[in-house]
Amino acid sequence: MVMAIGAIIAGLVLLVWSADKFVEGAAAVAKHLGMPALLIGMVIIGFGTSAPELAVSAMAAADGNPGLALGNGYGSNITNIALIVGLTAVIAPIAVHSQVIRKELPLLVVLTLIAGAQLLDGELSRLDGWILLGVFAVVMGWSIFQGLRGKGDALGGETDAQLTDNLMPMRSAIIWLIIGLILLVVSSRLLVWGAVTIAQSLGVSDLVIGLTIVAIGTSLPELASALAAVRKNEHDLILGNILGSGIFNTLAVVGLAAVIQPLSVEPEVLYRDWTLMLALTVGLLVMGFGMTGWRKMISRFDGSILLLVYVAYTGYLLSTVVAASAS
Repeated sequence: MVMAIGAIIAGLVLLVWSADKFVEGAAAVAKHLGMPALLIGMVIIGFGTSAPELAVSAMAAADGNPGLALGNGYGSNITNIALIVGLTAVIAPIAVHSQVIRKELPLLVVLTLIAGAQLLDGELSRLDGWILLGVFAVVMGWSIFQGLRGKGDALGGETDAQLTDNLMPMRSAIIWLIIGLILLVVSSRLLVWGAVTIAQSLGVSDLVIGLTIVAIGTSLPELASALAAVRKNEHDLILGNILGSGIFNTLAVVGLAAVIQPLSVEPEVLYRDWTLMLALTVGLLVMGFGMTGWRKMISRFDGSILLLVYVAYTGYLLSTVVAASAS
């Protein structure tokens, strides 16, 4: 048990650090190759912060732990919206300017509904996984097409300023890209082993472990990115990263896990976890939309509601862990 706890702590620290280096290296390489700043923000930084979720879920599926893989993907979306957006909005109301973000929020709602439809039969087959990956490819292709056409978008401007201030040489970028990728795999393996060992020791499902400890840990890059964006007043990067990560988790993370190993889905995933994930996504859409159109603001009050929902949800999950341990 002590070794498992140590493995989780070490795995999370290494995972967050390696993900940061991986994204930093990938963004710098893309910048040197002339990739538009808007696409770097949407694709590499936004989706790249989900590299920990992808690595952990792939490892969990390969090891035959479907609950951990699914819990990590859905739990990260819940954590991203309820905890990270909620916390950053409480610290400073989030202003919304980017046209891209306005399109991504409704898209994430639709993708979440598609994901829910696949859960109705109690499993995610390889076919379901390939469908999710296929939809992801279409979304990525459309995003790239729109990004190449986009001019003067707020998200692109903020990303360009961020990259210009911290651009590393091409050789260093490639080295950190490779090192980050290797350590992502190693740290994911360590984290999955520790999480599964603790779940077995406590007698709780790996789904709950995935929804709590692992989901929070793999969402740390998004949290760090959001807090940094708050300090720099780069509000579009906050929602851009969260929505990009949500799309990535819903389609690529869960889809890849199902392709590697078909996932059996416990009933509570649909009526508890997926339902909350959908409600939070729709709630975020409502918060940004008023009676007369887009309010262009996620307020402190909105953030407080999101945080309360996260505390209540996590508290409920932890109560199931205590109940399982007592029995």
